[in-house]
Amino acid sequence: MNARLPFLVLLGGPLTVTPAFRARVAGWRSVAADSGMRHAEVLGVTPELWIGDFDSASPDLSAAWPDVERQSFATAKNETDGELAVRAAIERGAGDLVLAGGLGGDRSDHALLHCVLACRLRAEGWNVELTSGREDAVALSPGRIEVPLTAGTVFSIVGFSELNGLTIDGARFPLDDYTLPFGSSRTISNKALGPVAITLRSGTALLVTRPDPNDKG
Repeated sequence: MNARLPFLVLLGGPLTVTPAFRARVAGWRSVAADSGMRHAEVLGVTPELWIGDFDSASPDLSAAWPDVERQSFATAKNETDGELAVRAAIERGAGDLVLAGGLGGDRSDHALLHCVLACRLRAEGWNVELTSGREDAVALSPGRIEVPLTAGTVFSIVGFSELNGLTIDGARFPLDDYTLPFGSSRTISNKALGPVAITLRSGTALLVTRPDPNDKG
C-alpha cells in the first residue's frame, strides 16, 4: 500500500461540488461506481475505470464516456458497486481514499455501508474520507488526529463501538480521557473553536463535519 497516493472513488450518492474540492482532486486518479460517473464531468476528472452492474447509469451517461474502461458485474452479486469500486482503487495502489457521493441520498443502506466500510478500511491501514459536499466524514482509529476546522463548524463523533480514552480539544464541549458508551449521543453536535484535536485509545468511530458554519441543515 502506498499511503501517499490519493484516490477518488465516485459513488452514487449526492455531491455538491465546491471550487475548493474540485481543485483538491484535480489530477487525482479515480474510479467510478455505476451512476457515480455523473460526478466526473463537474469535478473535471476522467476515471480510469467504471465499474458496476450499470443498473442506475442512464444511457446518456454511458454515451458520454465511451472511452473509459468498464468492468461489468451481474446485478445479483455479493458486493455493492461501491465496494467493488473501492476494492479496485486499492488494487490500483490507493493509500488515501476519498469516497465522493458516499453520504446521504435516498439509499440510506448504501450510505451506512459506506460508513462501516470506511471504518473497516481505516482499521486495516487506509485513510478514508467520505463526502457529499455538504458533509464530510473521516474514519477514526486509535491515536491522535488534528482536524483543521474553522470556528463554528459543527461536528459529531459517531461511535460504532464503546470508545475508550476519548479526548477532544479545541471544541465548545471538550472531553478528557472519556469512555463513551456504545449508542450514546454525548458527542453529537459539538462546535469547533478552531482546529480540533481528537485522541482515541480504543474503539471504532466516524468524525462527521459540516464545513459551512452557516449551514444549519
